[in-house]
Amino acid sequence: MKFSCRLLLLLLLLLPLLPLVSLAQEKIVWKKDGSEMMLIPGGSFEMGDHFNEGGTNERPVHTVTLDAFYMDNSEVTVGQFKKFVEQSGYSYQGDWNTVATYSPGDEYPMVSVNWNDATAYAKWAGKRLPTEAEWEYAARGGLIGKRYPWGDDEKIARDNANYEGTGGKDTWGQTAPVGSFEANGYGLRNMAGNVWEWCLDEYDGSYYSKSPAVNPLSGHDSIEVLTDNYKSVSSNRVLRGGNWINHTANLRVAARLSGPGHGYGPDGFRCVSGSNFTSGPSAGEDFTSDEEASAGEKVLFYHWPGKKC
Repeated sequence: MKFSCRLLLLLLLLLPLLPLVSLAQEKIVWKKDGSEMMLIPGGSFEMGDHFNEGGTNERPVHTVTLDAFYMDNSEVTVGQFKKFVEQSGYSYQGDWNTVATYSPGDEYPMVSVNWNDATAYAKWAGKRLPTEAEWEYAARGGLIGKRYPWGDDEKIARDNANYEGTGGKDTWGQTAPVGSFEANGYGLRNMAGNVWEWCLDEYDGSYYSKSPAVNPLSGHDSIEVLTDNYKSVSSNRVLRGGNWINHTANLRVAARLSGPGHGYGPDGFRCVSGSNFTSGPSAGEDFTSDEEASAGEKVLFYHWPGKKC
């Protein structure tokens, strides 16, 4: 009887966590590009720098509420981007030799893509880039007020991210193959380091002081209008996550970078999709479900190794 009571008490304590665990494990496979996508449950979080370590562009910390969405569990790979170019006839204006130097294989993250390239790929795949708020919320992986996707401890960064130098599990002098490190609480890999990741938003260093509380998007009133007219965008865009030549300050989930939308730097991307679709024939077979598929604004580094952009 005493054992049964203890078991019942344990179950009652765990009950509030069960929906989060269930949602975090749900995934789909997007048929267009073969990406595994994880369900990121809707909810609210405190966005921004909780430690006053970054610039004023990362503050004030503010509450943001987001709808649920799906996110690629890793960056778009070189192989996936090549398939996009071949099938769509897209005119990629970057340098494939640069790509091969820093991402030497189809299983590595696509690098040297500008915001337009990333948005074009996302449209081809039937997805889109994440908003900056979606990216940070997903990167936190359900952790509250932490510094990195894995927590606060910088000492274990080498076992969780590919960044400047090598050591521990970080053995690469350039990008690492996608999925090289453990996933965060939402099943996402490489949310810190490897390549900076493009977000949908226009960069605004003071946006946090005026951001809407629900589904914010800087610089635009509508995701649909923005993605339909992306070729006319000329303003700087947001980059998140840091890359293989950055130090740990840029691995923080709150770190923000402004990048020229038409520029080619050490950048990559991953895609998202809203969660309001239906599986089966009505979805156009764009995916399969998991069950079916078995003191002042700081300027962060935006450059290739050895040169400034």
